[in-house]
Amino acid sequence: MKYSSFNWKFLMGVFGVGVMSISTYAQSGNRPNYVIPTAAQSAPVVQTTPTPVQEAAPVAAAPVVTSESAGSVIYQDVTTGSGSMGCTDGCATMECGSGCDPQPWKLFGRNCDDPWVNIGGWLQGGVHTDGNGLFNNQPSDFNVHQAWLFAERVAESKNGRMGFGFRFDGVYGIDAQDTQAFGNPGATWDRAPGFQRNGGFGWALPQLYGEVAMGDMSVKVGHFFTLVGYETVTAPDNFFYSHAMTMYNSEPFTHTGAIATWAMNDATTVYGGWTAGWDSGFDFSAGSNFLGGFSTQLDPDVTLTYITTIGNFGLRSNNNNDAYGHSIVLDMNMSENLNTVIQSDLTRIESTGEDSFSLLMFNFYKINSWLSFGSRLEWYKADDIVGYNYGGLSAAPTGSTSYYGQTSGLNIRVNPNIIVRPEYRFDHSPGLDYDEGYFGLDVIATF
Repeated sequence: MKYSSFNWKFLMGVFGVGVMSISTYAQSGNRPNYVIPTAAQSAPVVQTTPTPVQEAAPVAAAPVVTSESAGSVIYQDVTTGSGSMGCTDGCATMECGSGCDPQPWKLFGRNCDDPWVNIGGWLQGGVHTDGNGLFNNQPSDFNVHQAWLFAERVAESKNGRMGFGFRFDGVYGIDAQDTQAFGNPGATWDRAPGFQRNGGFGWALPQLYGEVAMGDMSVKVGHFFTLVGYETVTAPDNFFYSHAMTMYNSEPFTHTGAIATWAMNDATTVYGGWTAGWDSGFDFSAGSNFLGGFSTQLDPDVTLTYITTIGNFGLRSNNNNDAYGHSIVLDMNMSENLNTVIQSDLTRIESTGEDSFSLLMFNFYKINSWLSFGSRLEWYKADDIVGYNYGGLSAAPTGSTSYYGQTSGLNIRVNPNIIVRPEYRFDHSPGLDYDEGYFGLDVIATF
């Protein structure tokens, strides 16, 4: 009976998303020129963890254009030229923001100042009625997920001169242990005992790198977030409170190594570099793999991103040099208010037998300047080697199991610094005879 119950719930969700996408696209007519809602949907330049949502920009269809915010900017009106120059707050250009609309509060850089070092962060807290082992693993309690602080200077090459930059991120909360360098062969970097706290809390240092830029090329060296996938660890850069199974089980979170970014032309950016496996700290015996790919605009409203990792993933591949993974993201602006993202991931490790495949579809619809609706549909097919215990149930050690997830939610922007994200998620696995629906709500305050 559980299976038939799942059928109608899941199919109704797919049908509803399809109708919304088709009807909105049909009504759009000739699509006007407008700013793509997020840098997460533009041809990126390298993924530096975005600065919170107070600035218009990143997590791209993998990497990011700048270190400004991403996911949640989708429901902000970032078009320039709105309002009149008489509404400005005294800035020389409209880019700093207009006095007609409330501007986000920041620790530094207020009144259009450009500080030498940008310091900021966010606080994220939330509650969910059940857990599925994907970050949100302490249900029924209000949790501090991310108390985040960063310091950053973006490397910019001006007038043909070399530019230097850096980034440091530190986080405390229940998300920290999922963000630590758990791919290390030992308890080093932020996986050391001193970073752990009781009750699932802890500290993590997910980014520490230096960057140099010259012309159309930049190189980042150190510990940084991955280019792989659409979702990211940083809360302000995702639409949903919960995470996809694909993101948690089949993608790295961080790397340590070097990655180069080359803006080949106005439409295409190419990435390439070396990292010490997946999710490792500054322990260069952890692994050795290539990380790279490209992002290209097929037209002004469509961006395709392909990112791959090949080689030795470290602990994930038992130090064998036979691992391959990729993420393909197609990001489409269907109308001025509707953005659709389709993602597919593949991970294969010959020596361990790990084999996973996934297909996801995201739809984000901007209702008005302070309210947006989003949906996420996911099919994730994997073997038990991944170690994913879905709802406390584990699949058979051989073969593969299909998992399905449907998430619907709202983003409510209370003011430029505060966003509330209620959502309902329904998960199902026919092979495990499991289905579960649960509600979650979190609040993010950026500074």
